[in-house]
Amino acid sequence: MSMLDGKIAFVSGGSGAVGAAVVRVLAREGCRVAYSYNNHPETAKKLDAELGDRVRSYELDVRDGAASVTLAQRIESELGPVDILINNAGVTQVMPFALIEEKDWDLLMDVNVKGMFLVTKAFIRGMIRRKRGAVVNMGSLAGMRLLEVPVHYATAKSAVLGFTLSLAKEMSRYGIRVNAVAPGMLTDGVSANVPPKQQEEYKRFCTLGRAGTPEEVAETVAFLASDRASYINAQTVFIDGGL
Repeated sequence: MSMLDGKIAFVSGGSGAVGAAVVRVLAREGCRVAYSYNNHPETAKKLDAELGDRVRSYELDVRDGAASVTLAQRIESELGPVDILINNAGVTQVMPFALIEEKDWDLLMDVNVKGMFLVTKAFIRGMIRRKRGAVVNMGSLAGMRLLEVPVHYATAKSAVLGFTLSLAKEMSRYGIRVNAVAPGMLTDGVSANVPPKQQEEYKRFCTLGRAGTPEEVAETVAFLASDRASYINAQTVFIDGGL
Protein backbone atom coordinates (compact mmCIF):
# COMPACT_ATOMS: atom_id res chain seq x y z
CA MET A 1 0.00 0.00 0.00
CA SER A 2 1.42 3.35 -1.05
CA MET A 3 1.95 6.14 1.44
CA LEU A 4 -0.82 8.41 0.12
CA ASP A 5 -3.41 6.01 -1.29
CA GLY A 6 -6.83 7.62 -1.55
CA LYS A 7 -5.60 11.15 -0.83
CA ILE A 8 -6.17 14.23 -2.98
CA ALA A 9 -3.52 16.95 -3.05
CA PHE A 10 -3.12 20.42 -4.48
CA VAL A 11 0.36 21.73 -5.33
CA SER A 12 0.79 25.40 -6.20
CA GLY A 13 3.51 26.08 -8.75
CA GLY A 14 3.62 22.47 -9.89
CA SER A 15 5.30 23.06 -13.24
CA GLY A 16 8.69 24.20 -11.87
CA ALA A 17 11.59 21.89 -11.12
CA VAL A 18 10.74 21.28 -7.45
CA GLY A 19 6.99 21.50 -7.98
CA ALA A 20 7.05 18.91 -10.76
CA ALA A 21 9.15 16.59 -8.60
CA VAL A 22 6.61 16.93 -5.80
CA VAL A 23 3.74 16.20 -8.20
CA ARG A 24 5.52 13.07 -9.46
CA VAL A 25 6.27 11.69 -5.99
CA LEU A 26 2.76 12.37 -4.69
CA ALA A 27 1.29 10.62 -7.73
CA ARG A 28 3.68 7.70 -7.32
CA GLU A 29 2.52 7.31 -3.73
CA GLY A 30 -1.10 6.86 -4.79
CA CYS A 31 -2.31 10.44 -4.53
CA ARG A 32 -4.52 12.18 -7.07
CA VAL A 33 -2.80 15.49 -7.67
CA ALA A 34 -4.15 18.81 -8.85
CA TYR A 35 -1.51 21.44 -9.44
CA SER A 36 -1.28 24.99 -10.69
CA TYR A 37 0.97 26.68 -13.20
CA ASN A 38 1.26 30.30 -14.26
CA ASN A 39 4.00 31.09 -16.78
CA HIS A 40 4.86 27.65 -18.16
CA PRO A 41 1.82 26.01 -19.82
CA GLU A 42 3.97 23.86 -22.11
CA THR A 43 5.79 22.36 -19.13
CA ALA A 44 2.44 21.58 -17.52
CA LYS A 45 1.23 19.86 -20.69
CA LYS A 46 4.31 17.63 -20.70
CA LEU A 47 3.82 16.72 -17.03
CA ASP A 48 0.15 15.92 -17.67
CA ALA A 49 1.10 13.69 -20.60
CA GLU A 50 3.76 11.94 -18.51
CA LEU A 51 1.54 11.18 -15.51
CA GLY A 52 -1.83 10.75 -17.21
CA ASP A 53 -5.06 10.73 -15.24
CA ARG A 54 -3.26 10.73 -11.89
CA VAL A 55 -2.76 14.49 -12.21
CA ARG A 56 -4.66 17.51 -13.44
CA SER A 57 -3.26 20.99 -14.10
CA TYR A 58 -4.93 24.37 -13.68
CA GLU A 59 -3.74 27.86 -14.55
CA LEU A 60 -3.52 30.15 -11.51
CA ASP A 61 -1.85 33.36 -10.46
CA VAL A 62 -1.50 32.83 -6.69
CA ARG A 63 -1.73 36.59 -6.17
CA ASP A 64 -5.41 36.43 -7.19
CA GLY A 65 -7.39 35.53 -4.08
CA ALA A 66 -10.76 35.23 -5.83
CA ALA A 67 -9.26 32.90 -8.45
CA SER A 68 -7.77 30.74 -5.69
CA VAL A 69 -11.18 30.36 -4.04
CA THR A 70 -12.80 29.49 -7.37
CA LEU A 71 -10.10 26.93 -8.11
CA ALA A 72 -10.45 25.29 -4.69
CA GLN A 73 -14.18 24.90 -5.30
CA ARG A 74 -13.60 23.57 -8.81
CA ILE A 75 -11.07 20.96 -7.70
CA GLU A 76 -13.36 19.74 -4.92
CA SER A 77 -16.18 19.43 -7.47
CA GLU A 78 -14.05 17.63 -10.07
CA LEU A 79 -11.75 15.48 -7.93
CA GLY A 80 -13.11 15.52 -4.39
CA PRO A 81 -12.09 17.03 -1.04
CA VAL A 82 -8.46 18.14 -0.88
CA ASP A 83 -6.56 16.41 1.94
CA ILE A 84 -3.10 17.84 1.26
CA LEU A 85 -1.94 21.35 0.36
CA ILE A 86 1.60 22.00 -0.83
CA ASN A 87 2.45 25.72 -1.01
CA ASN A 88 5.27 25.63 -3.53
CA ALA A 89 4.70 28.58 -5.88
CA GLY A 90 7.48 31.14 -5.68
CA VAL A 91 9.80 33.46 -7.56
CA THR A 92 13.24 34.92 -6.99
CA GLN A 93 15.59 37.49 -8.47
CA VAL A 94 19.37 37.52 -8.22
CA MET A 95 20.44 41.10 -7.55
CA PRO A 96 22.33 43.08 -4.90
CA PHE A 97 20.36 45.04 -2.32
CA ALA A 98 21.28 48.43 -3.85
CA LEU A 99 19.61 47.47 -7.14
CA ILE A 100 16.36 46.15 -5.66
CA GLU A 101 13.49 48.44 -6.65
CA GLU A 102 10.16 48.75 -4.86
CA LYS A 103 8.45 46.78 -7.64
CA ASP A 104 10.97 43.94 -7.19
CA TRP A 105 10.32 43.84 -3.44
CA ASP A 106 6.56 43.85 -4.00
CA LEU A 107 6.74 41.06 -6.58
CA LEU A 108 8.59 38.67 -4.26
CA MET A 109 6.38 39.49 -1.27
CA ASP A 110 3.20 39.16 -3.32
CA VAL A 111 4.06 35.78 -4.83
CA ASN A 112 6.05 34.14 -2.03
CA VAL A 113 4.14 35.43 1.00
CA LYS A 114 0.77 36.86 -0.01
CA GLY A 115 0.26 34.07 -2.54
CA MET A 116 0.90 31.46 0.15
CA PHE A 117 -1.65 33.18 2.40
CA LEU A 118 -4.33 33.42 -0.31
CA VAL A 119 -3.98 29.83 -1.54
CA THR A 120 -3.95 28.46 2.00
CA LYS A 121 -7.04 30.44 2.95
CA ALA A 122 -8.87 29.11 -0.11
CA PHE A 123 -8.01 25.43 0.41
CA ILE A 124 -7.92 25.15 4.20
CA ARG A 125 -11.60 25.99 4.59
CA GLY A 126 -12.58 22.52 3.43
CA MET A 127 -10.02 20.92 5.73
CA ILE A 128 -11.48 22.84 8.67
CA ARG A 129 -14.98 21.59 7.84
CA ARG A 130 -13.75 18.00 7.63
CA LYS A 131 -11.38 18.37 10.61
CA ARG A 132 -8.45 16.78 8.84
CA GLY A 133 -5.64 17.72 6.47
CA ALA A 134 -1.95 18.41 6.03
CA VAL A 135 -0.17 21.52 4.76
CA VAL A 136 3.48 21.68 3.70
CA ASN A 137 5.01 25.08 2.93
CA MET A 138 8.08 25.52 0.77
CA GLY A 139 10.63 27.61 2.61
CA SER A 140 14.33 27.98 1.89
CA LEU A 141 17.68 28.00 3.60
CA ALA A 142 17.71 31.64 2.48
CA GLY A 143 16.45 33.62 5.43
CA MET A 144 17.40 30.83 7.85
CA ARG A 145 21.20 30.94 7.57
CA LEU A 146 23.87 33.60 7.05
CA LEU A 147 24.18 33.22 3.27
CA GLU A 148 24.88 35.54 0.37
CA VAL A 149 21.37 35.54 -1.09
CA PRO A 150 19.05 38.27 -2.41
CA VAL A 151 17.69 40.22 0.55
CA HIS A 152 14.10 40.39 -0.69
CA TYR A 153 14.05 36.64 -1.39
CA ALA A 154 15.52 35.81 2.03
CA THR A 155 12.97 38.09 3.71
CA ALA A 156 10.05 36.48 1.89
CA LYS A 157 11.23 32.96 2.64
CA SER A 158 11.89 33.72 6.31
CA ALA A 159 8.21 34.67 6.53
CA VAL A 160 7.34 31.04 5.76
CA LEU A 161 8.64 30.05 9.20
CA GLY A 162 6.34 32.43 11.10
CA PHE A 163 3.39 31.53 8.88
CA THR A 164 3.97 27.82 9.48
CA LEU A 165 4.31 28.12 13.26
CA SER A 166 1.28 30.33 13.79
CA LEU A 167 -0.95 28.44 11.37
CA ALA A 168 0.04 25.08 12.90
CA LYS A 169 -1.01 26.30 16.34
CA GLU A 170 -4.36 27.62 15.16
CA MET A 171 -5.19 24.66 12.91
CA SER A 172 -4.28 22.03 15.51
CA ARG A 173 -7.76 22.33 17.00
CA TYR A 174 -9.13 21.06 13.68
CA GLY A 175 -6.76 18.13 13.30
CA ILE A 176 -4.78 19.86 10.56
CA ARG A 177 -0.98 19.61 10.59
CA VAL A 178 1.20 22.38 9.14
CA ASN A 179 4.90 21.92 8.43
CA ALA A 180 7.54 23.40 6.14
CA VAL A 181 10.69 22.32 4.35
CA ALA A 182 13.75 24.53 3.85
CA PRO A 183 15.87 23.27 0.95
CA GLY A 184 19.45 24.37 0.50
CA MET A 185 21.16 24.57 -2.86
CA LEU A 186 19.62 22.25 -5.47
CA THR A 187 20.70 21.10 -8.91
CA ASP A 188 17.66 22.74 -10.54
CA GLY A 189 15.02 25.37 -9.87
CA VAL A 190 15.90 28.76 -8.37
CA SER A 191 19.36 27.48 -7.42
CA ALA A 192 20.25 27.38 -11.10
CA ASN A 193 20.53 31.18 -10.95
CA VAL A 194 23.20 31.10 -8.23
CA PRO A 195 26.63 32.20 -9.57
CA PRO A 196 29.20 29.36 -9.91
CA LYS A 197 31.47 30.87 -7.24
CA GLN A 198 28.69 30.75 -4.64
CA GLN A 199 27.72 27.25 -5.71
CA GLU A 200 31.26 26.03 -5.07
CA GLU A 201 31.40 27.83 -1.73
CA TYR A 202 28.17 26.12 -0.67
CA LYS A 203 29.53 22.68 -1.58
CA ARG A 204 32.74 23.39 0.33
CA PHE A 205 30.85 23.99 3.59
CA CYS A 206 28.12 21.38 3.02
CA THR A 207 28.98 18.15 4.86
CA LEU A 208 27.77 16.05 1.92
CA GLY A 209 29.78 18.19 -0.50
CA ARG A 210 27.11 18.51 -3.16
CA ALA A 211 23.87 20.18 -4.13
CA GLY A 212 20.61 18.40 -3.46
CA THR A 213 18.02 17.41 -6.04
CA PRO A 214 14.36 18.40 -6.43
CA GLU A 215 13.50 14.72 -6.01
CA GLU A 216 15.12 14.63 -2.56
CA VAL A 217 13.00 17.59 -1.51
CA ALA A 218 9.87 15.96 -2.94
CA GLU A 219 10.40 12.76 -0.95
CA THR A 220 10.45 14.73 2.31
CA VAL A 221 7.39 16.76 1.31
CA ALA A 222 5.43 13.58 0.57
CA PHE A 223 6.41 12.06 3.92
CA LEU A 224 5.35 15.17 5.86
CA ALA A 225 2.02 15.17 4.02
CA SER A 226 1.36 11.51 4.85
CA ASP A 227 -0.13 9.85 7.91
CA ARG A 228 3.32 8.41 8.62
CA ALA A 229 4.22 11.89 9.88
CA SER A 230 1.10 12.12 12.06
CA TYR A 231 3.08 13.31 15.12
CA ILE A 232 5.10 15.92 13.25
CA ASN A 233 3.63 19.41 13.42
CA ALA A 234 4.85 23.03 13.33
CA GLN A 235 8.31 21.96 12.12
CA THR A 236 10.64 23.23 9.42
CA VAL A 237 12.74 20.40 8.03
CA PHE A 238 16.09 21.49 6.60
CA ILE A 239 17.11 19.65 3.43
CA ASP A 240 20.54 21.13 2.96
CA GLY A 241 23.08 18.30 3.04
CA GLY A 242 24.26 19.41 6.47
CA LEU A 243 25.40 23.03 6.38
